Amino acid sequence: YKTSLRVAMATTTTLIWSDNQHRSASMHIVVAFLILWLPVAPAVAGDVVLVIHGGAGVAPRAELSRQKEAAVRAELEVALRAGFGVLSKGGSAVDAVSACVVLLEDSPLFNAGRGAALNALGQAELDASIMEGHTLRAGAVAGLHRVKNPVLLARAVMEQSPHVMLAGDGAEVFGRSVGIRMVDPAYFITEERRRDLALEQQQEKARKIGKKTAAAVLPRMHIGTVGAVALDGKGRLAAATSTGGLTNKRYGRVGDSPIIGAGTYADEHCGVSATGWGEFFIRVGAARDICARMRYRNDSVSKAAGDVLDGIGKLGGDGGIIALDDHGNVAMPYDTQGMYRGTVTREGKIQIAIYRD
Repeated sequence: YKTSLRVAMATTTTLIWSDNQHRSASMHIVVAFLILWLPVAPAVAGDVVLVIHGGAGVAPRAELSRQKEAAVRAELEVALRAGFGVLSKGGSAVDAVSACVVLLEDSPLFNAGRGAALNALGQAELDASIMEGHTLRAGAVAGLHRVKNPVLLARAVMEQSPHVMLAGDGAEVFGRSVGIRMVDPAYFITEERRRDLALEQQQEKARKIGKKTAAAVLPRMHIGTVGAVALDGKGRLAAATSTGGLTNKRYGRVGDSPIIGAGTYADEHCGVSATGWGEFFIRVGAARDICARMRYRNDSVSKAAGDVLDGIGKLGGDGGIIALDDHGNVAMPYDTQGMYRGTVTREGKIQIAIYRD
């Protein structure tokens, strides 16, 4: 394969971009450079073993700078390479999605972990979930303020407790008891997210006094999330999702990402991770509905995911979905401006996209 010069350039851009975000990104990018020095090629339908997303509701193409686009693409590729590395060594689907989501949580470019959207009090309030398809085991956490990688705590709930979901202080107490890394709440906050919050709060005031300007009609910002779905060498599926939720959300709000069956679901034939306006995904049980349509109506993964997202749109919601079946067929529908997303095949061929072309 021919080495991708674009990837090397994107890695350099990421280093520059991250320098103003947080000092620890430097080591992350060094690792990224080593991982990225591998071939890049389009994914083939029916042969996908890993699909990830970095959230729907991205900025319009004209507003996304070349530097940030290159940085986002590089980070998505780092995550895909890491997840594929797990699978290619015989690792489980759960290990693969965990590896992907941890890296996306560590990047300040996505709405999860460091760089999460801020609530109305200016805090990062984090949610995550994970599910293993062949056992239907699941773990979820909500309302976290100190857990560096929420997906790892969700996995600990699944593997080291009799519960499915833990929230708030109780979740963090459990996390400490099983060795989950904690950080100061300030770790998660970036200047970009502070600006997003200030802008959304200004728009909220404008809506309240009836100024229906174009900038004021949208009651939410940065509806991104990160997620991954993997198919391992034993034909087993797993899915994971992590988010900071909506910008300017009320303190204590919980969206679909930590709710099994809404934002995350996996069984022996289907795995799903969702991103978007979570209240609507909860109301239709989006992730579980996709898998149910495949099981009971024999819908393809593409038709099931597309139809569920269409239904959400009819209710007034929007967002995106990644879904993978046990034959390696993938669906990535979205109805927003764009969705950060990528796939990798059994041969290690990668495809990354943001918009429709």
